[in-house]
Amino acid sequence: MQFDGLYFLGITLTTDLKWVGFEQVHCIKTTGNGLKTSSGGWQKSFKMGNWIINHGLTYFILVVWMAINIFIFVWFYFLYDLGDRFFYTRHLLGSALAWARAPAAVLNFNCLLILLPVCRNLLSLVRGSFVCCGRTMRKQLDKNISFHKLVAYMIGLMTAVHIIAHLLNVERYYNSWHGEYDALSMALSRLNDSGNTTYLNPIRSTTTTPNLLVFTTIAGITGVIITLALILMITSSMEVIRRSYFEVFWFTHHLFIVFFAGLVIHGAGRIVRSQTNANPPYNITFCKDHIEDWGKKKMCPVPQFAGGFPQTWMWVIGPMVLYVCERLLRFIRYIQAVKYRKIVIRPSKVLELQLVKNGFKMDVGQYVFLNCPAISQLEWHPFTMTSAPEEDFFSVHIRSVGDWTQKLISIVEQLPEGAQGPKMGVDGPFGTASEDVFDYEVAMLVGAGIGVTPFASILKSIWYKFKDSNPKLRTRKIYFYWLCRETHAFEWFADLLQVLEREMEERGMGDFLTYKLYLTGWDQSHATHVMVHADADTDVVTGLKQKTNYGRPNWDKEFEQVCQENPTSVVGTFLCGPVVLATVLSKKCVKYTDVDPRKTKFYFNKENF
Repeated sequence: MQFDGLYFLGITLTTDLKWVGFEQVHCIKTTGNGLKTSSGGWQKSFKMGNWIINHGLTYFILVVWMAINIFIFVWFYFLYDLGDRFFYTRHLLGSALAWARAPAAVLNFNCLLILLPVCRNLLSLVRGSFVCCGRTMRKQLDKNISFHKLVAYMIGLMTAVHIIAHLLNVERYYNSWHGEYDALSMALSRLNDSGNTTYLNPIRSTTTTPNLLVFTTIAGITGVIITLALILMITSSMEVIRRSYFEVFWFTHHLFIVFFAGLVIHGAGRIVRSQTNANPPYNITFCKDHIEDWGKKKMCPVPQFAGGFPQTWMWVIGPMVLYVCERLLRFIRYIQAVKYRKIVIRPSKVLELQLVKNGFKMDVGQYVFLNCPAISQLEWHPFTMTSAPEEDFFSVHIRSVGDWTQKLISIVEQLPEGAQGPKMGVDGPFGTASEDVFDYEVAMLVGAGIGVTPFASILKSIWYKFKDSNPKLRTRKIYFYWLCRETHAFEWFADLLQVLEREMEERGMGDFLTYKLYLTGWDQSHATHVMVHADADTDVVTGLKQKTNYGRPNWDKEFEQVCQENPTSVVGTFLCGPVVLATVLSKKCVKYTDVDPRKTKFYFNKENF
């Protein structure tokens, strides 16, 4: 293993930690005259092509989504700004009418979408059951939470515009009733629901103030409730709160029930009204200036008004039904019995649970949600399974990183030897990007800390496939990288790597799996220990033949190596780790992807929960 670094006390210290952009490339390119190293200028000219290969469909979907939002906004804006039915309403409210109604239409569309990305069973069905859902499309399903957030931001923005416009509308209604504008506004405001007339202005008496209108009407009350629920959901979803106070995020996010209930009822107030007899022979151009002729001339009957039929429920009823079915399925899974096969507490404060559940079937890299009623009846937390589909149980490794995990480990530590653990509810399994690993000829697996868990499942499954001589195994090369801050984290996974190491050698396939472990934190005592055992045949940390690397990988060199060893392959790059590392690897995939369909291509995939 070559590094740009210093050799000190028998330890290679990585010093070249600079993340290089994608203006240069170092893969070897084949030409008619032999081998030629491609220049930075050549790569720059094809940079866009590489970007399209890795991110084109994602941004195409975003562009389509944004285009639909813009179309809906513009369409409804001009409908209310130019439509004859809203002429008199516009006269009372001005341009704020269109600015209130256009965002409302965009809100309907995005409220239709907001629940779909969190219907985990629906996404798993789409991922696993439909042949038409190709690899590139399945990658988009892994961005479900990102899209959910994007839709939420749009809902927040449109809600703000909608509220501001309606506050202006309420003020205009109030001023029109009190005759602060022209005679037409006064006449329209004084129309009553009596005889052959209907009202336009919802303020019906001099004692009705804007505040009273907001807090006594259906539209006003539900609007306040919806807004408060939305503010709480958005603010509690901030990264700092979600990481440090997950329970706050979890409970406040369930205000979506209040939000959708208020949303469906909100339109029933019908506070914005339109003219029902605006078609010919009604002559708006003449009648607006001849108020005294209303009801006297055939072309000027008294204007009739009615509130629009509530439409929001038609937009959201489908997703709401799907989500209710989703929750019912989760409840059914929750009440199914789960038994403990084995409980192990690793030295690095990692809890391993081996569980058994009737009818449970999984695939590599999938995850489940766990609920422990002894800790909380309502909290569910996602954990990637570390077992293989070929095993008769499923397992998870849980690191102590929060209140819930700490309480669970504490409960388990107090159990008598051989006793069953606390009651556990299991929801899943659900699909992730790692499911597609065997669809690639070559796979790069990158795990950081406990993020190695999905790759434990993959590597175990590979071991079983080799053991059973499975002819369907398409993957012919795997590169595995694991970055950890402390030596204890390697312990529980080293046993599996030792078995794989031995199995590959016995089958003469030592080149199938290339694994590199990186320790990113150590102290002087550890450095001294490594120096003393520098000549040992196995690594002093893991006991593996492959020695542990110290520092962080030089990703340019790693990608160059993969390019050179697999010059015509499609390489799937899979990460379970932090966003910063995801950004780096995503750029490297773009940088080292060749636009020539006969050459190496990298596809980036990241685990998202």
